[in-house]
Amino acid sequence: MLSPVSEVVVLGTATEADVRQLAALLVDAVESNAAVSFVAPLSMDRAVSWWTETLVSAAKSRAIVLVVRVEGEIVGTVQVQPAWAPNQPHRAEICKLIVHRKARNRGLASALMRAAEEHAGRAGYTLLTLDARGDGPACPLYRKLGWVEVGAIPRFALNADGGGYHETVIFYKELGAPPCTRES
Repeated sequence: MLSPVSEVVVLGTATEADVRQLAALLVDAVESNAAVSFVAPLSMDRAVSWWTETLVSAAKSRAIVLVVRVEGEIVGTVQVQPAWAPNQPHRAEICKLIVHRKARNRGLASALMRAAEEHAGRAGYTLLTLDARGDGPACPLYRKLGWVEVGAIPRFALNADGGGYHETVIFYKELGAPPCTRES
């Protein structure tokens, strides 16, 4: 049994071990049919490659990658990805909230989300968006954390196991009002 977690931290420079642990986390999510943009089977090599590319990209942008470790092992992660559009410097997207199956139901997803919101606010983002599988466990969590549901898009993506499509629910959360730079 895993011990309780003490802290969610920003992943700075990732070690090879960090990348492999993140890859294992992604593979576990896909194997559990989570909606994380991949379909099974997902090889460790492909997951390592994706995380390597993602972390390089994050280092070049204002992206924030958060992790939670238990006994030194990464068992959860979430990302704050800045909007790419020049007219949206105040907005970021929450991506890839993943908690390993062996560490679920311990409040880690809530801790990761609260930390993501806190770090996003400190980075100057005032509007966050995310999407979640409509029939998945994340939607009730987001509602509980004060996220506003905008609506659902039917048949948005394939299930990770390839067994049909699922709807995706779009959420947002305002962290504060952005400064207005447009003259009336």
